Amino acid sequence: MIVDSHCHLDHFQGEAQAAAVARAKAAGVGVMVTIGTRLGEQAATVRAIADRHAGVFATVGIHPHNAGEGELPTVEAILAEADHPLVVGIGESGLDYFYDKAPRDRQQASFRRHIAAARQSGLPLVVHARDADADMAAILEDEDARGKFPFLLHCFSSGADLARTAVRLGGTISFSGMLTFPKSDAIRAVAAETPADRLLVETDSPYLAPVPLRGKPCEPAYVVHTAAKLAQVRGLGSAELADLTTGNFHRLFSRAR
Repeated sequence: MIVDSHCHLDHFQGEAQAAAVARAKAAGVGVMVTIGTRLGEQAATVRAIADRHAGVFATVGIHPHNAGEGELPTVEAILAEADHPLVVGIGESGLDYFYDKAPRDRQQASFRRHIAAARQSGLPLVVHARDADADMAAILEDEDARGKFPFLLHCFSSGADLARTAVRLGGTISFSGMLTFPKSDAIRAVAAETPADRLLVETDSPYLAPVPLRGKPCEPAYVVHTAAKLAQVRGLGSAELADLTTGNFHRLFSRAR
């Protein structure tokens, strides 16, 4: 079985959503996590998706792109949205200095509140990090000193130093279709170096379709191509890699049963 640790099934509507889930299962993807990007209506949507499809779980949180919208979430509000048996994580939250769609101070404040929610609930925090390595590492270090919390750097595209910091602090790293891109040697080097018990794969659908499907809307079924590339990078067989990442997933997302 292969696990897609990060997808956005809310981008698929109606019958297209059910078809995407069916194609994933036919490809051998046994578990999917659909991701929260806003509280309120969007969080209700991802919870409903998890309710609708066997093998699909959800996270709830505010994406850094949306961190400038309205009042900052309270820790209590985040925890209330996560009070559902199929919600297995907090987020995604983090820092995105590439698009800068929200002021950086707001992104940082929102991120810290999501960390507090992860620490308080014990649910893993799904972390978005883009072009923000220094501030991301500093916040992770600072918050770790306040108390441990489980976390996942999703769709890894950062530098090796951030990966090493995350691993040292107990974090897990998830690789998307970018791992398969011809110019992604640096990401493959991080994937080769990351301890085996800290590896996951994902689609981040509907974006970043892996080779050989570049240019197509990405969907959870395509995670098998990313998994195949990670197996190659690690010198593992496909079944061995699938068992490894599935075990890692269930240790991190312990509520996903």
